[in-house]
Amino acid sequence: MKSITIRAGRKALEHLRQHGLRAQDIAVIPAAAGGPKGLIFQHLDQWAFGQWLPSAPRERVLIGASVGAWRMAAACHADPVSAFARLSELYCAQSYPPRPSPDYVTKTCVDFLQGMMGGHEGEIVSHPHHRLHILAARGMALLRNPTRNITATAGFGLAVASNLVARRQLASHLGRVVIGDAREPAFWLKAKFDAFDTQFAPLTDANLFPALMASGTLPFIMEPVRNIPGAPAGTYWDGGLIDYHLALPYSRVAGNPQGGLVFYPHFNTHIVPGWFDKTLPWRRARSGRYREWMENVVLVAPSRAFLQTLTRGKLPDRNDFYYYGQNDALRMLNWKLAITEGERMRDDLAAFVERPDMSIVKPL
Repeated sequence: MKSITIRAGRKALEHLRQHGLRAQDIAVIPAAAGGPKGLIFQHLDQWAFGQWLPSAPRERVLIGASVGAWRMAAACHADPVSAFARLSELYCAQSYPPRPSPDYVTKTCVDFLQGMMGGHEGEIVSHPHHRLHILAARGMALLRNPTRNITATAGFGLAVASNLVARRQLASHLGRVVIGDAREPAFWLKAKFDAFDTQFAPLTDANLFPALMASGTLPFIMEPVRNIPGAPAGTYWDGGLIDYHLALPYSRVAGNPQGGLVFYPHFNTHIVPGWFDKTLPWRRARSGRYREWMENVVLVAPSRAFLQTLTRGKLPDRNDFYYYGQNDALRMLNWKLAITEGERMRDDLAAFVERPDMSIVKPL
């Protein structure tokens, strides 16, 4: 039984057939939002960033939203294996009372992030090969600077309604901000590709922490982040609101002479553009311009057979906080069991790299 399934865009599929999956060809690594789902990749991440990718050092863009940004920040540590272990341990250890206040959740996440990366800011933003880019959503219209909860409620209500009409309508309420490594020009992102106003800011030691906090700040569950140093002034929320699964124009890097593949460990086999699109199956990025953007993407996801072996037949997710209630010990146990099972994904991917089995590869 294979624990992984691999989906590949048209150009990526041709490349895998000719050359297999080689570290030297990887130019971009995206990481999706999705809360605890990202825990399943701990062992795969440790292998990829601790062994496989360092075997072929080159400049690579690491880009993420929410927990995906936190994972990519862990990857940029001098010792990524230890950083990923801390991330999973601290994430699992989160504990909340019934109906926690936004202030309580925010303080818990502040402690979590400080424990994961405190003191490592310099090495994260100046990694010799990785170029970290963090996605956050900046409020516009009623969400520009809401000082009362009723204003934010109205603003997000209008945002949800607008997005239901058309994804491009969401751009009237939220703008994309990329806080990224100044050494990487990111031309593939800077040429306009969708309706959202996309602003860029240099990533520094001083704004790494607030950028990561902003990228993972859930509306109403957490306090928004205001005025990230060096970034456009405003009120910031979770980057996944706009870029849930990072449906970005990756095909623009396909011609990179060093190799232009996008290596995307993802917890699903499909890509949902924005967080508000989760319940809209017709919004999945699978046709038109999205298909073109994904031509050079290699997406690695848990197989259905693998998911059936996990507790409750699924990945850890945010609803587990409600399902387990105050039984934190059982939730933590089951999350850690899932993390351990993720070793099989690591081993199957390493085996594929060593000897590609194209029978598990399907078109993306």
